[in-house]
Amino acid sequence: MLSLIVFLPALVAVALSIVPARAGTRVFAGAWVATGLVQLGLVAVVWAGLPATGYGSVERLAWIPSAGISYHLGVDGLSLPLLALTAVLFTATAVYTLRGIARPKGFVLLFLALQAVSAGLFVALDLILFFLFFDLSIVFMYFVIAGWGTGAPARRAALTFFLYTFLGSLALLLGFILLALAGPQVTFDIPALAAQNPLAAGGGYAGLTLLVIGIGLAVKTPLFPFHTWLPPAHTEAPAAGSAILAGILLKMGTYGFVRIAMPLLPASWRQFALVAVVLGVVSVLWGALVALAQTDLKRMIAYTSVNHMGYVLLGLGAAGLVAGSSEQARTLATAGATYQMVSHGLITAALFLLAGSLHERGHTYDMAAYGGLATRIPRFAGLFAVAAFASLGLPGFSGFIAEFQIFAGALGAVPVATVVAVTGILITAALFLVAMGRMLPGEVRVPDGPGTPRPFADLGPGELLAIGSLLVLATVLGLLPRVLLDVIEPAARAVNDLVAR
Repeated sequence: MLSLIVFLPALVAVALSIVPARAGTRVFAGAWVATGLVQLGLVAVVWAGLPATGYGSVERLAWIPSAGISYHLGVDGLSLPLLALTAVLFTATAVYTLRGIARPKGFVLLFLALQAVSAGLFVALDLILFFLFFDLSIVFMYFVIAGWGTGAPARRAALTFFLYTFLGSLALLLGFILLALAGPQVTFDIPALAAQNPLAAGGGYAGLTLLVIGIGLAVKTPLFPFHTWLPPAHTEAPAAGSAILAGILLKMGTYGFVRIAMPLLPASWRQFALVAVVLGVVSVLWGALVALAQTDLKRMIAYTSVNHMGYVLLGLGAAGLVAGSSEQARTLATAGATYQMVSHGLITAALFLLAGSLHERGHTYDMAAYGGLATRIPRFAGLFAVAAFASLGLPGFSGFIAEFQIFAGALGAVPVATVVAVTGILITAALFLVAMGRMLPGEVRVPDGPGTPRPFADLGPGELLAIGSLLVLATVLGLLPRVLLDVIEPAARAVNDLVAR
């Protein structure tokens, strides 16, 4: 079942490759929508059959046995929500793309390939398989940014993105090799390494392994100071590319921390957990403060991703610091961090799609160029306001549940860091209120200048469906959190038990 979920988009891409490009957006994007809906249905089947503990839907075949590498797939309560998020976001993006895109054939084929490798990474239980999907996501996103961005600046942004993240992936590969060689028998199998715990004693070798793996994951997340590739990549990428980059690709880094760094290097994670906490808090504040200073809507949203991913690392670091004492606190912190990954994916993807819709109408991301949008395009204004309040963690949305759990779990272990991180919510609230104040109320103004505004259409049915569905899900998860927490918490406890060994 998992192989079908992973490779279905790739198979559809191969089939579409023989369809003439003149078939147009409706054919290619329509096939993409259908693929996403089928994938969602398959994920629902896997969700229904998830065992209470351990991995479900396991598939394992020998791949390169002489090197300890296997084709090993499986899901648990940490990976399944992210697999579902992948199917949801790609399907919503496909619906959004139905409106039209330049060179739709190449665009859809790239996104189908990206959809396959994204799903593959979240179900991979072999480090080399994880690395393969991790690297391929970089390649496909590079072509999305370079091919559908805005000329030379997009190509420069794509190159920066590729170089940064590819160097990070090389560090990740080095760490995986160090980890595989540490045990009595060379293996890249994640459950086997967790059982063996070859670096239980910690020490310099284990610390070096965590360092290089941590750098590779921090670049992808991205955490301060490894975040500088992110704003230009988001600014130059098409709206669909930004939505998937923020909603899915950034989670590959944070998921790597909870799937690989914590359970496979428990002694070193406990030893250096405070470093993770500090990096998380700095990312929270830096991302929020720099976002507050932006006048470009898309760059502002990009920097809020640095802020929100900082909360994830704060929770995971705090779980390492309380590993020997409070089971409830570490479960709260780890479950909250995972919940934040899902919440951020839904909300920030919606924000980037909204920014893309506004740019198509006004041809600029400069917030000062707009005014009175609540009067001019009320559907856009309403959805933007909902997404903004969801992103700043207002109760009733999924972000509140995630951040509350992270703060509650971290407060006992790192009270000062937690209190400092809470100020990030205030800054985030300020930056979104400033953005709404610039664009939504007041005199009607569009980029052509004052006076009689040119035709400026509101969101269409496809945009409403794509963006609205993401915000509805963020609301459902904010009002009914047990839907997700019942799946996440047993797996979070299992990871924390491994860290506490």
